[in-house]
Amino acid sequence: MTDSHNGPPRVLIVDDEEPLVRLVERYLSREELAVESTGDGDAAVELVRTHDPAVVILDLGLPGMDGIEVCRQIRRFSDCYILMLTARAEEVDRLIGLSVGADDYVTKPFSPRELVLRVRALLRRPRQAPAGDGRSVTLGELHIDLAGRGVDLRGVPIDLTPTEFDILATLVAEPGVALSRRELITRVWGQDWVGDSHLVDVHIGHLRRKLGDDPVSPEFIHTVRGVGYKAGTPR
Repeated sequence: MTDSHNGPPRVLIVDDEEPLVRLVERYLSREELAVESTGDGDAAVELVRTHDPAVVILDLGLPGMDGIEVCRQIRRFSDCYILMLTARAEEVDRLIGLSVGADDYVTKPFSPRELVLRVRALLRRPRQAPAGDGRSVTLGELHIDLAGRGVDLRGVPIDLTPTEFDILATLVAEPGVALSRRELITRVWGQDWVGDSHLVDVHIGHLRRKLGDDPVSPEFIHTVRGVGYKAGTPR
Protein backbone atom coordinates (compact mmCIF):
# COMPACT_ATOMS: atom_id res chain seq x y z
CA MET A 1 0.00 0.00 0.00
CA THR A 2 1.28 3.44 -0.86
CA ASP A 3 0.69 6.21 1.65
CA SER A 4 -1.22 8.89 -0.20
CA HIS A 5 -0.43 11.53 2.43
CA ASN A 6 2.64 13.61 3.10
CA GLY A 7 4.05 13.54 6.60
CA PRO A 8 4.31 10.69 9.10
CA PRO A 9 2.42 7.41 8.61
CA ARG A 10 -1.11 7.41 10.01
CA VAL A 11 -2.20 4.89 12.63
CA LEU A 12 -5.83 4.50 13.71
CA ILE A 13 -6.60 2.92 17.11
CA VAL A 14 -10.10 1.44 17.36
CA ASP A 15 -10.83 0.53 20.99
CA ASP A 16 -13.36 1.65 23.60
CA GLU A 17 -11.00 1.26 26.59
CA GLU A 18 -10.00 4.89 27.06
CA PRO A 19 -7.00 4.36 29.40
CA LEU A 20 -5.54 1.76 27.05
CA VAL A 21 -6.06 4.01 24.03
CA ARG A 22 -4.32 6.94 25.73
CA LEU A 23 -1.37 4.70 26.69
CA VAL A 24 -0.97 3.31 23.18
CA GLU A 25 -1.32 6.80 21.70
CA ARG A 26 1.56 8.04 23.85
CA TYR A 27 3.86 5.21 22.80
CA LEU A 28 3.04 5.56 19.11
CA SER A 29 3.33 9.35 19.18
CA ARG A 30 6.87 8.97 20.51
CA GLU A 31 7.61 7.09 17.29
CA GLU A 32 6.61 10.21 15.33
CA LEU A 33 3.47 8.58 13.95
CA ALA A 34 0.21 10.46 13.29
CA VAL A 35 -2.23 8.76 15.66
CA GLU A 36 -6.03 8.95 15.73
CA SER A 37 -8.50 6.93 17.78
CA THR A 38 -12.16 6.02 18.09
CA GLY A 39 -14.17 3.57 20.14
CA ASP A 40 -16.94 3.23 17.58
CA GLY A 41 -16.94 0.71 14.74
CA ASP A 42 -18.98 2.78 12.28
CA ALA A 43 -16.76 5.80 12.90
CA ALA A 44 -13.69 3.63 12.39
CA VAL A 45 -14.84 2.52 8.94
CA GLU A 46 -15.48 6.13 7.94
CA LEU A 47 -12.10 7.29 9.29
CA VAL A 48 -10.33 4.62 7.26
CA ARG A 49 -12.27 5.69 4.17
CA THR A 50 -11.50 9.40 4.59
CA HIS A 51 -8.05 9.43 6.27
CA ASP A 52 -6.45 6.33 4.68
CA PRO A 53 -4.28 5.17 7.62
CA ALA A 54 -1.32 2.89 7.01
CA VAL A 55 -2.15 0.71 10.04
CA VAL A 56 -5.38 0.11 11.97
CA ILE A 57 -5.13 -1.29 15.50
CA LEU A 58 -8.55 -2.88 15.92
CA ASP A 59 -10.11 -4.31 19.07
CA LEU A 60 -12.08 -7.49 18.50
CA GLY A 61 -14.56 -6.84 21.32
CA LEU A 62 -15.99 -3.47 20.35
CA PRO A 63 -19.53 -2.63 21.49
CA GLY A 64 -22.10 -2.50 18.70
CA MET A 65 -20.33 -3.41 15.46
CA ASP A 66 -17.57 -5.76 16.62
CA GLY A 67 -14.02 -5.87 15.32
CA ILE A 68 -14.72 -8.74 12.94
CA GLU A 69 -17.40 -6.79 11.08
CA VAL A 70 -15.31 -3.60 11.12
CA CYS A 71 -12.41 -5.54 9.62
CA ARG A 72 -14.68 -7.09 6.99
CA GLN A 73 -16.04 -3.67 5.96
CA ILE A 74 -12.59 -2.05 5.83
CA ARG A 75 -11.32 -4.84 3.59
CA ARG A 76 -13.99 -3.99 1.00
CA PHE A 77 -12.16 -0.79 0.06
CA SER A 78 -8.78 -0.57 1.85
CA ASP A 79 -5.53 -2.52 1.84
CA CYS A 80 -4.25 -0.90 5.06
CA TYR A 81 -2.59 -3.22 7.54
CA ILE A 82 -4.91 -4.40 10.32
CA LEU A 83 -3.56 -5.51 13.68
CA MET A 84 -6.28 -7.16 15.76
CA LEU A 85 -6.46 -6.82 19.55
CA THR A 86 -8.30 -9.49 21.51
CA ALA A 87 -8.90 -10.09 25.21
CA ARG A 88 -9.99 -13.63 24.40
CA ALA A 89 -7.08 -16.02 24.01
CA GLU A 90 -9.06 -18.80 22.33
CA GLU A 91 -7.55 -19.75 18.99
CA VAL A 92 -10.92 -19.47 17.24
CA ASP A 93 -11.04 -15.71 17.87
CA ARG A 94 -7.63 -15.27 16.29
CA LEU A 95 -8.48 -17.39 13.28
CA ILE A 96 -11.80 -15.61 12.71
CA GLY A 97 -10.06 -12.25 12.84
CA LEU A 98 -7.44 -13.30 10.33
CA SER A 99 -10.01 -14.91 8.05
CA VAL A 100 -11.63 -11.55 7.34
CA GLY A 101 -8.37 -9.88 6.47
CA ALA A 102 -6.40 -9.00 9.62
CA ASP A 103 -2.64 -9.15 9.14
CA ASP A 104 -1.58 -9.78 12.74
CA TYR A 105 -2.99 -10.04 16.24
CA VAL A 106 -1.97 -9.24 19.82
CA THR A 107 -3.65 -10.72 22.88
CA LYS A 108 -4.49 -8.47 25.82
CA PRO A 109 -2.85 -7.69 28.17
CA PHE A 110 0.14 -6.76 26.04
CA SER A 111 3.29 -4.70 26.35
CA PRO A 112 2.94 -1.30 24.62
CA ARG A 113 6.55 -1.70 23.48
CA GLU A 114 5.66 -4.99 21.79
CA LEU A 115 2.72 -3.33 20.07
CA VAL A 116 4.99 -0.56 18.79
CA LEU A 117 7.38 -3.20 17.41
CA ARG A 118 4.49 -4.91 15.62
CA VAL A 119 3.31 -1.63 14.10
CA ARG A 120 6.83 -0.72 13.03
CA ALA A 121 7.27 -4.15 11.44
CA LEU A 122 4.08 -3.62 9.41
CA LEU A 123 5.17 -0.14 8.33
CA ARG A 124 8.53 -1.44 7.13
CA ARG A 125 7.00 -4.04 4.87
CA PRO A 126 7.58 -3.15 1.21
CA ARG A 127 4.44 -2.56 -0.83
CA GLN A 128 5.92 -4.24 -3.90
CA ALA A 129 6.74 -7.88 -4.54
CA PRO A 130 10.02 -9.09 -3.01
CA ALA A 131 12.59 -10.83 -5.22
CA GLY A 132 10.65 -10.97 -8.47
CA ASP A 133 9.44 -7.42 -8.88
CA GLY A 134 8.66 -6.61 -12.49
CA ARG A 135 7.85 -10.18 -13.45
CA SER A 136 4.78 -12.32 -13.75
CA VAL A 137 4.64 -15.95 -12.69
CA THR A 138 2.24 -18.63 -13.94
CA LEU A 139 1.55 -21.77 -11.92
CA GLY A 140 -0.80 -23.86 -14.01
CA GLU A 141 -3.94 -21.74 -14.34
CA LEU A 142 -2.82 -19.32 -11.62
CA HIS A 143 -1.27 -16.04 -12.82
CA ILE A 144 0.60 -13.77 -10.39
CA ASP A 145 1.48 -10.23 -11.48
CA LEU A 146 4.29 -9.42 -9.06
CA ALA A 147 4.69 -5.80 -10.15
CA GLY A 148 0.96 -5.00 -10.26
CA ARG A 149 0.16 -7.11 -7.17
CA GLY A 150 -2.64 -8.91 -8.98
CA VAL A 151 -3.66 -12.56 -8.98
CA ASP A 152 -6.11 -14.36 -11.23
CA LEU A 153 -7.14 -17.99 -11.53
CA ARG A 154 -8.45 -19.14 -14.91
CA GLY A 155 -8.82 -15.47 -15.82
CA VAL A 156 -10.88 -14.64 -12.74
CA PRO A 157 -9.32 -12.09 -10.31
CA ILE A 158 -8.66 -13.42 -6.80
CA ASP A 159 -9.03 -10.90 -3.96
CA LEU A 160 -6.08 -11.37 -1.59
CA THR A 161 -5.19 -9.34 1.48
CA PRO A 162 -1.80 -7.57 1.41
CA THR A 163 -0.33 -10.24 3.68
CA GLU A 164 -1.71 -13.11 1.61
CA PHE A 165 -0.27 -11.59 -1.54
CA ASP A 166 3.12 -10.99 0.11
CA ILE A 167 3.33 -14.61 1.26
CA LEU A 168 2.37 -15.90 -2.19
CA ALA A 169 4.83 -13.53 -3.90
CA THR A 170 7.61 -14.60 -1.55
CA LEU A 171 7.00 -18.27 -2.31
CA VAL A 172 6.75 -17.89 -6.10
CA ALA A 173 9.88 -15.71 -6.18
CA GLU A 174 11.80 -18.93 -5.45
CA PRO A 175 9.67 -21.72 -6.97
CA GLY A 176 10.38 -25.17 -5.63
CA VAL A 177 12.46 -23.81 -2.74
CA ALA A 178 11.20 -24.77 0.72
CA LEU A 179 10.96 -21.82 3.11
CA SER A 180 10.51 -22.30 6.84
CA ARG A 181 7.86 -20.41 8.78
CA ARG A 182 10.58 -18.27 10.31
CA GLU A 183 12.02 -17.44 6.88
CA LEU A 184 8.58 -16.43 5.64
CA ILE A 185 8.01 -14.27 8.70
CA THR A 186 11.39 -12.59 8.27
CA ARG A 187 10.72 -11.83 4.59
CA VAL A 188 7.07 -10.76 4.97
CA TRP A 189 6.74 -9.31 8.49
CA GLY A 190 10.38 -8.33 9.09
CA GLN A 191 13.35 -9.68 10.98
CA ASP A 192 12.41 -8.18 14.35
CA TRP A 193 8.78 -9.38 14.31
CA VAL A 194 7.82 -11.16 17.54
CA GLY A 195 4.90 -13.53 17.93
CA ASP A 196 3.56 -16.97 17.08
CA SER A 197 5.14 -18.38 13.90
CA HIS A 198 2.01 -20.46 13.29
CA LEU A 199 0.44 -17.20 12.11
CA VAL A 200 1.93 -18.28 8.77
CA ASP A 201 -0.18 -21.46 8.80
CA VAL A 202 -3.35 -19.43 9.24
CA HIS A 203 -2.59 -17.23 6.24
CA ILE A 204 -1.52 -20.23 4.15
CA GLY A 205 -4.85 -21.88 4.97
CA HIS A 206 -6.78 -18.81 3.78
CA LEU A 207 -4.65 -18.59 0.65
CA ARG A 208 -5.34 -22.21 -0.21
CA ARG A 209 -9.08 -21.78 0.24
CA LYS A 210 -9.15 -18.70 -1.99
CA LEU A 211 -7.06 -20.47 -4.64
CA GLY A 212 -9.04 -23.73 -4.38
CA ASP A 213 -5.78 -25.54 -3.64
CA ASP A 214 -6.29 -28.96 -2.03
CA PRO A 215 -3.72 -29.28 0.82
CA VAL A 216 -3.71 -33.08 0.35
CA SER A 217 -2.84 -32.83 -3.35
CA PRO A 218 -1.80 -29.18 -3.88
CA GLU A 219 -0.90 -27.53 -7.16
CA PHE A 220 0.18 -24.10 -5.97
CA ILE A 221 1.37 -24.23 -2.34
CA HIS A 222 3.05 -27.39 -1.03
CA THR A 223 3.70 -28.28 2.60
CA VAL A 224 7.23 -29.50 3.26
CA ARG A 225 6.99 -31.57 6.43
CA GLY A 226 9.35 -30.47 9.15
CA VAL A 227 10.35 -27.37 7.18
CA GLY A 228 7.55 -25.11 5.94
CA TYR A 229 6.14 -24.38 2.49
CA LYS A 230 7.15 -24.06 -1.15
CA ALA A 231 5.47 -22.93 -4.36
CA GLY A 232 4.94 -25.19 -7.34
CA THR A 233 7.18 -24.87 -10.36
CA PRO A 234 6.10 -22.22 -12.91
CA ARG A 235 5.05 -23.31 -16.36
